[in-house]
Amino acid sequence: MGASHDNVIGLILAVSSSVFIGSSYIVKKLGLKKAADNGNRAAAGGHSYLCEPWWWAGMITMIGGEIANFAAYAFAPALLVTPLGALSIIFSSVLAHFILKEKLHMFGVLGCALCMVGSTTIVLHAPHERAISSVKDVWHLATEPGFIVYVCIVVVVVVVLIVRCVRNHGQGHMLVYIGICSLTGSMTVMSVKAVGIALKLTFEGSNQFIYFQTWFFTLVVIGCCLLQINYLNKALDAYNTAVVSPVYYVMFTSFTIIASIIMFKDWATQDASQIATELCGFVTILSGTFLLHKTKDMGTKPSDATVYSSPHLPKDTNTPQTIQI
Repeated sequence: MGASHDNVIGLILAVSSSVFIGSSYIVKKLGLKKAADNGNRAAAGGHSYLCEPWWWAGMITMIGGEIANFAAYAFAPALLVTPLGALSIIFSSVLAHFILKEKLHMFGVLGCALCMVGSTTIVLHAPHERAISSVKDVWHLATEPGFIVYVCIVVVVVVVLIVRCVRNHGQGHMLVYIGICSLTGSMTVMSVKAVGIALKLTFEGSNQFIYFQTWFFTLVVIGCCLLQINYLNKALDAYNTAVVSPVYYVMFTSFTIIASIIMFKDWATQDASQIATELCGFVTILSGTFLLHKTKDMGTKPSDATVYSSPHLPKDTNTPQTIQI
């Protein structure tokens, strides 16, 4: 990674976000365990966890992590910030091993190591953040022909999936729901980055909320987030989280990186060797993520096994089922 001051701040915020989000699920789990001893379990429809300070501490920690993640996009390119979300899986797995006594299998340790190696590779070769002096600069990038074509493709595919595929194929093909979430997610991140930059410039003394572009990007963030939440919940309700989590992470991260490359031209100042190294780092992170999810219950007794989702997703209570991807 270059010696960009903004990149360093973005990196610190992204890693901090992963630490907070990864640990928040452990803290929330402690609250759920305490609540289960005093009332109905959450999986059985109980809400006694709402009276547990540990659960609320976990929620506050998660909110802090999401705020840090939001801020990271204002300082560093999505090509750097988005893949680092995999680090939250590492923190969650390691803390669960030591605090919740949920055994981390040797292959899980290897998965953590792969995620660390891949993340380090991307950090060391990430491009500099583009200099932005106004939200109008972001609007100019978002209205260039290349990105407009990408947006049109995303809108058409998402509409077709919602109108033609959800009702007939949603319950049998997981990629229908995940595709909607991932494509919409790439738009969410680009808009979040625009709003983050607007807030950053506003705090520096240049008010960006006098421009309609800032409010437009804000509305896109809200709309896309609501759409993502709706169909992600459908995916989690229909399929096993152990499968949904890694597939969603891969598709969401891939589409986000593609959108960032088209809109912000992150690779324009890099040579072929740097790009190839970043791609290798990304593939290494994906390998580690899949390995962690595939082996997370190895060595755990079936009666004691606890299914964990990705740190960005809620816990799943469905039984495993056959899935057509």
